[in-house]
Amino acid sequence: MGAVFLGFFVSVIVSMLYSGLILATYKDQSVTTATTLYLGHALINGAIVGFLIGTVAHRNNGAWISGAIIAALGAFFGYTNAIPLVFADAESPGAVWDLVRYEPFWPAKAWWTDRATDGVDWFSPLGLLLAAAAAWGLAYLIGSRRRQV
Repeated sequence: MGAVFLGFFVSVIVSMLYSGLILATYKDQSVTTATTLYLGHALINGAIVGFLIGTVAHRNNGAWISGAIIAALGAFFGYTNAIPLVFADAESPGAVWDLVRYEPFWPAKAWWTDRATDGVDWFSPLGLLLAAAAAWGLAYLIGSRRRQV
């Protein structure tokens, strides 16, 4: 159980760092740069969570699966938490409050929607898959080779 909490804590920290990076650089980003940063964040988040869970939980399948879920949620919330921050910087914090009050799921809708075609942005679920696969894969590789004490 401690491995899952440690993975969750680190995932929150990595997601907050990603949101801060997006806030600091959103004016200079192209669509390709934003997508690359998102997929990189998902991969890094998954790798860190998987490494920690594999190191601490050893051969615990439940911890490996929990790590994959935590990493995917960290990738999702890192992106969706950056959207209100960027909107608050571009407009005002009051505008964010009004938008969240009337449309509470708009960050998740922005995560899912491709703004150019109003279709699905397939890089968004790809990021979740990358985070989960990296977390589970590293937890499995590291945890299966360690002896249980």
